[in-house]
Amino acid sequence: MIFKAVGDSRPYPDHGKDSVRDWADVPPRMVRLEELITTKRTLDLGQLLAEDSTFYGDLFAHVVEWQGNLYLEDGLHRALRAALQQRPTLHARVLVLD
Repeated sequence: MIFKAVGDSRPYPDHGKDSVRDWADVPPRMVRLEELITTKRTLDLGQLLAEDSTFYGDLFAHVVEWQGNLYLEDGLHRALRAALQQRPTLHARVLVLD
């Protein structure tokens, strides 16, 4: 199993960070793939395989920590690419919600 669970929605409250610029003040840290719960069930294969997939976005995945769980909000393609390369972790911006 790559992830802790596969979800299809965001169970946490709206955090107001809607753009890459909003996330820029959240420092990145290493996160284990096995601790992540996805918020999307599907992935665009073209995005996964694209060499320039981060060209227009953040270099780091976006994760929301809520009620003791880590939810992968953005960066599913980065997480799967890490898993395919047999890396158990990835760098992510982790926003902690109380």
